[in-house]
Amino acid sequence: MLMLAITVVSPARTETLLERGAYLMNGVAGCGNCHSPFGPNGPTDPELSGGPAIVTPVFTAHPPNLTPDTETGIGTWTDQQIITAIRDGKRPDGAVIRPPMPVGLYRGISDTDVRAIVAYLRSVPAVHHQVPTADYRIPVPPGYGPPVGPVPEVPRTDRVAYGAYLGRMAHCLHCHTPLNSKGARDYDGMPGAGGLDLTGPWGAAISANITSDLETGIGGWTDQQIKQAMTQGVRPNGSVLGLPMPVYYLRNVSDDDLDAIIAWLRTLRPIQHRVK
Repeated sequence: MLMLAITVVSPARTETLLERGAYLMNGVAGCGNCHSPFGPNGPTDPELSGGPAIVTPVFTAHPPNLTPDTETGIGTWTDQQIITAIRDGKRPDGAVIRPPMPVGLYRGISDTDVRAIVAYLRSVPAVHHQVPTADYRIPVPPGYGPPVGPVPEVPRTDRVAYGAYLGRMAHCLHCHTPLNSKGARDYDGMPGAGGLDLTGPWGAAISANITSDLETGIGGWTDQQIKQAMTQGVRPNGSVLGLPMPVYYLRNVSDDDLDAIIAWLRTLRPIQHRVK
């Protein structure tokens, strides 16, 4: 177990690892968006006990139980094993964690923040809930790269870099990037261009274009309009964003961090891609 009395010193304030973990998990990380039961208005209790099936043409995944239950959750995993699962995409038995877990985006989570996430995972109530076995009709990824070594914190004084860091943890591009001809997210050609089918228990949904394109993206939105969409789920024209846009998590993100994310979004190259 982690000693939660350890403190993290940041330019803004001093906080415990558990406090930082709670902020991340209930904010940008939003792991409950997949790993908690889902109701008509978003994630429900019991928190992180396993989410609804994610059904695609090539696999049906069942987000696992992340509570400290020793039989059906991660209660027997060490802190390092949890960190390895998050950043390297490997379970304690060596099995590779399969899509849609965005391991590639999580490899850059800093040592401090990943320990904070572990502290939070240790703090949630244990729930005995065995999720069904996944069904994959595509090859399992061989891995996500060499083992992740030490990862330093990203300076919060570099607003764009820190915004990009938060955006990766929030896996914005994971949801807002369409698939290429091989069925993988087209991070090279269409990053943030939208059009990904996100149909789930909330109904049919297609992700929006969040690039800086003036006609089909958010290039014409003000910073305040982007912030309103992220935290209130309302577009500049008054229309409401649908699930699974994690407004219920993003509304907990600090103004400074939201400003950093928006500064990073402004750097995404404009891609003209109209999403229905």
